[in-house]
Amino acid sequence: MRKLIYDFGVSLDGYINDRDGNIDWTEPDDELHQFHNDRFRSLEISLHGRRMYELMAEYWPYVPDDASPIEREFGELWTRTPKVVFSRTLTEVHWNSTLVSENAVEEVRRLKSEGDGVMEVGGANLAASLIPHGLIDEYQLFVSPMVLGGGTPMFPALDKRLPLRLAETRHFETVVMLRYLAE
Repeated sequence: MRKLIYDFGVSLDGYINDRDGNIDWTEPDDELHQFHNDRFRSLEISLHGRRMYELMAEYWPYVPDDASPIEREFGELWTRTPKVVFSRTLTEVHWNSTLVSENAVEEVRRLKSEGDGVMEVGGANLAASLIPHGLIDEYQLFVSPMVLGGGTPMFPALDKRLPLRLAETRHFETVVMLRYLAE
């Protein structure tokens, strides 16, 4: 069965963006960006909600020539990696993407059962729909030294506790990664 990872840059108080939707405080250093490139290279499928897909599609297929080699590499990785985009409002997607407009939970269950590699989920809203169903196997939090005081939380309100086991910590120049496994 495929493993599903939910990873996100998150503020110390648990938000993935500020009250205005800005993520400018999550700019990765080169070491962190290379870590993400290496992780992304290992993915079989990247799952995106509409907002995350639109954010990524706005920049990564069009990385400027004067961007760093690490950024250009990520643009190539993102463009060629198979993506499943979950949206009820989009009518088309590009860059090796498939659009799914109904029942994300069942589609993710199907995708997990059809392989033994690794998938990631990008987007807090999509992840929030999957977490209560126990579909996420691993959580990677890239905690920035920033308190936002509001915004979009990384985790939804849940009806019951979500037990996790700390599997790894790693210090980068700009963040600390906390990697947890679902129990």
